[in-house]
Amino acid sequence: MSDDLRDYIRTIPDFPHEGIMFRDVTTLFASPRGFRMAVDRLVAPYAGQRIDKVVGLEARGFILGGAVAHQLSCGFVPVRKAGKLPAATLSRKYQLEYGEAEVEIHDDAIAGGETVLLVDDLLATGGTAEAGISLIEQLGGIVTGCAFIIDLPDLGGRKRLEGMGMKVHSLCDFDGA
Repeated sequence: MSDDLRDYIRTIPDFPHEGIMFRDVTTLFASPRGFRMAVDRLVAPYAGQRIDKVVGLEARGFILGGAVAHQLSCGFVPVRKAGKLPAATLSRKYQLEYGEAEVEIHDDAIAGGETVLLVDDLLATGGTAEAGISLIEQLGGIVTGCAFIIDLPDLGGRKRLEGMGMKVHSLCDFDGA
């Protein structure tokens, strides 16, 4: 079996739009070895650091974030699409390449001064991650890092987040969109 996580990630051309090379991590999640490697490698830079909460971005960030939080022995907080959380929330709108979206977090999910690791499967333009960071900071949380399986450097998300002062950790990258 391969140690290269790229070998566990399926590429689907022209999804969801023509010209997009969709990087499908469900094949990675389905592989016990691939999933374990991904979680272990996401956790490694943060082992021994104070992390109070892991925030996972909807939806694949929930799968990864829960596993990472378990390994770091800390709490997990979901950032969801608007209208999905049952209690009082804070929300943030952000731009997509084809429109606008909105994410929410429970307004009591993070206490002021708590250290937070943001986790998702893929970093593209950075819009969703930036919205998540904004919500965490609005609650008084301190983002200690942002961790992703895949970075698409050509789309500029890493530069966007680093421009905000964020430390970005990714496990592999792919050229193009």
